[in-house]
Amino acid sequence: MTDLTAIFSKTKQAFDLPEGVIYLDGNSLGPMTYASRARLVEEMDVQWSKKLIRGWNEAGWFHLPQVVGDKIGELIGAPKGTVTTADNTSINVFKALSAAIAMQPERRVILSDSGNFPTDLYIAQGLIAQLNKSVEIPYTLKIVSPQQVYAALDESVAVVMITQVDYCTGRLHPVQKISEKARQLNIKSILDLCHSGGALDVQIEQLNVDFAIGCGYKYFNGGPGAPAFIYVRQEHINDVQPVLSGWMGHANPFAFEQAYTPMQGIGRMRVGTPSVLGLASLDAALDVWQGIDMKMIRARSIELSELFINELKVRCPSLELASPEDAELRGSQLSFKFKEGYALVQALIAQGLIGDFRMPNIVRFGITPLYIDEQDIVAAAIIIEDVLHNKRWDCAQFKARQAVT
Repeated sequence: MTDLTAIFSKTKQAFDLPEGVIYLDGNSLGPMTYASRARLVEEMDVQWSKKLIRGWNEAGWFHLPQVVGDKIGELIGAPKGTVTTADNTSINVFKALSAAIAMQPERRVILSDSGNFPTDLYIAQGLIAQLNKSVEIPYTLKIVSPQQVYAALDESVAVVMITQVDYCTGRLHPVQKISEKARQLNIKSILDLCHSGGALDVQIEQLNVDFAIGCGYKYFNGGPGAPAFIYVRQEHINDVQPVLSGWMGHANPFAFEQAYTPMQGIGRMRVGTPSVLGLASLDAALDVWQGIDMKMIRARSIELSELFINELKVRCPSLELASPEDAELRGSQLSFKFKEGYALVQALIAQGLIGDFRMPNIVRFGITPLYIDEQDIVAAAIIIEDVLHNKRWDCAQFKARQAVT
């Protein structure tokens, strides 16, 4: 037992984990905290039901996007006032990308890579299609392999947009190296933190990116569809012009002026009325991090990941690791290749081990130290060994695809 084991045994008690389930899917949806449950009950039974619209002032709803944004900012190494919660990840990608493009009006290339999460690429494609209706020289989305991003940076590129941790393999991008070259070439940078925020010691200021976005429902455990967040580097924060100019980003929302004037600071990146219940759940879930340093999270994640890899090497030698073997080159998930990956995941779930599947053949497991320990890791490896050895995955029931994989 390490010192970290004792520390994280306390945080595990903060989660309402189902009996008989080993949950290794926090990289996709974090489990519920007891604090979130209590907070939602309070918001519904006390604040909403009793205070009604007065809750915007008396319950602090109006300021909640910034309160929660600052909590997340602390966990990703961002200065206070540079992160706000708002909307969802896809909308925040649109806001960041459209703002970054506007900062480079003479350039026409948006650079990304094939390991980026698809929604980021879809948003770029849609935005480019709209922009190209009114420009003579068209914008293009240049997609290269993750290994080619650095070399592809040149003075034709307006924006480079990457995900810090590859959602499929867990591969960690060399963000610092990329962002430094981007700044030298005056290229604006956008970093997707969906698979690294709450899992790695991000230190966003040191990474030197211009914008970052991320979600609240994975490692931050805010609940299904929890609000996302957006970061803007301090030097841009009062100059960036949001294309989605909604009333919650206005300098004085309740003046109800007909002309839009952006709020000073990160608040200008907000658009519409926030989801109070979603924010309340996320706000409460973030309290579990009190006293936890992100370096501790990372160290514990590596400990547990190495244990899992070693257990599976012995028990399931035919299972191929798709993530980098070097812990310093991957995030907080482990991915494996298996021809019938979907069926394998369904069979594991039936045995009480929850992971997930990504096309074409990737089985993913999230290593989340706040509520996973050595006993869970060893028990998970034993279940995987049993399911593979006895081919429990090889039946029609587990091969029938559901809507969510």
